[in-house]
Amino acid sequence: MPIRKNLWIFCLGIMLLSACQGYEKLLKSSDVNLKLQKANEYYDKKWYQHANQLYEALIPVMKNTRNYQPLYYKYSYTFYYMKDYLSASYHFKNYTEFFPNSKEAEECEFMYGLSLFKYSPKYSLDPTNTIKAQEALQSFINTHPNSKYNKEAQGYVDESTNKLEMKAADAAQLYYNIGQYKAASVAYRSVLRNYPGSGVLDKYQYMEVRSLYYFAKGSIPEKQEERYANMINAYHELVDQYPKSPYLRDAEKYYTQADSHIKKIRNEHK
Repeated sequence: MPIRKNLWIFCLGIMLLSACQGYEKLLKSSDVNLKLQKANEYYDKKWYQHANQLYEALIPVMKNTRNYQPLYYKYSYTFYYMKDYLSASYHFKNYTEFFPNSKEAEECEFMYGLSLFKYSPKYSLDPTNTIKAQEALQSFINTHPNSKYNKEAQGYVDESTNKLEMKAADAAQLYYNIGQYKAASVAYRSVLRNYPGSGVLDKYQYMEVRSLYYFAKGSIPEKQEERYANMINAYHELVDQYPKSPYLRDAEKYYTQADSHIKKIRNEHK
């Protein structure tokens, strides 16, 4: 049994070595038609790395031929399937510019945005690529209102928006946690303004109330009345806009304390 197993491994090794040598020979071949045939075969077999290298070798000699457009289309997809999303986005974008009237142009424009979305990192990291993906996909939706890809594109836009919202909310929470209450109140107000479709707007409004309360409490005496008044205004916004919010009961405690502080300050100045 061990002898048979070793023989099988030896034979497999010989086959792989032969295949590799054959592929290297193909890469160096000047037979353009054979290269294209094999590249397409590799693509159909989902051997995208091999297909990619052959397509890349063919691009300079295939320009201005009838084979260039389908070649470049598959070449772009090889990057996507290899999860090289940055390169994929670049080549899908190129495809839409090289062949704007092709039947695949709309698809490749969508794939450009999708590749950017796939390349964007988790929400806690730099949001630059998330913003680029969101803008590209929203632009696609706007310019192709009847596209079959719109529902999927909208889903990715919403996911991008959620990631950006979480990033902004985390930044506001960090300001609050380190005692930078003025910055926290400004940050929470910004989240409220920039993400009106959020499902937790009442939480952000509540956190603005808390931030403004502690900002007023830590202020110099001359500024406290005005700043407590700002907090009370934020509290009334919470009550008016989210009358069923679970945060109202706790927010009312801050309101009561702020109102008490204002009355005390006014009595001291009589």
